Amino acid sequence: MHAPSSDAVFQAIVWRSPVPPDEKLIIETPEQTFLEFPLAGVGSRSLALAIDTLLQGGAGILLAIAAGIVSFAGFLPQMGKQWGYALLILVLFLVEFGYFAFFEAIWNGQTPGKRWIHLRVIQDSGRPIGVQQAILRNLLRIVDSLPVFYAAGIITSLISPQSKRLGDYLAGTVVVHEEPLTKDWLLWRARTASPLNTVQDVTLTASELQLVEAFLERRASFEPVVRSSMARQVAEKIGNRWSIPEEERKDSEKFLEGLVEKCRNGRRLE
Repeated sequence: MHAPSSDAVFQAIVWRSPVPPDEKLIIETPEQTFLEFPLAGVGSRSLALAIDTLLQGGAGILLAIAAGIVSFAGFLPQMGKQWGYALLILVLFLVEFGYFAFFEAIWNGQTPGKRWIHLRVIQDSGRPIGVQQAILRNLLRIVDSLPVFYAAGIITSLISPQSKRLGDYLAGTVVVHEEPLTKDWLLWRARTASPLNTVQDVTLTASELQLVEAFLERRASFEPVVRSSMARQVAEKIGNRWSIPEEERKDSEKFLEGLVEKCRNGRRLE
């Protein structure tokens, strides 16, 4: 068994957070950089679920009222009423069990409740979930909700080292805390792309883009020395791969901002 390189150890220290090791998901990227995601516990997930349940209930009430008005006004013939009630039951079922899968698929792992509490569902690898994972993890929601008040899901989450419920095990997903975007991140996203000539020809891998964006999102929480060192390391890895002159990436953070902007706007991904 090979000992970790000094570079890998240093990078692990750079990304270390005050969260205890058993309360966070640690992922090593292909670039030997460690990303940390604080795990979402039962409390925060229950709060997000409560918000989503309120929204579901409101949607269900509105649908029931609309169906009652249509039926009372006689808009449907006698045979049509039966189909109307069947359709209402189907819609209510979809609201109850399709709500989570729908929002997690289109909102990159978030429902309105999770977004409010700053939680996100990601794959065990740290990558964003897709439609398949969103559907799979919610197929077992009815089992997780048994016998009452999500008792099965809560018990499973308390036992699981990563606070997973049964649906997470099926889909290979985990729920993590997501820090709100920093003022730094919002400011550079609002600016035009960095005018770096060499950036035009650079194509990032998905893991490189994930690494750069993770740094830019979290940089405000780092100590100045750590922030500068991490930016320089990431810029150097990418710059060396593409033989970008050092003067072009002298301002490491500006260089990384330009990379992400070009990749996102031009879809320059390998």
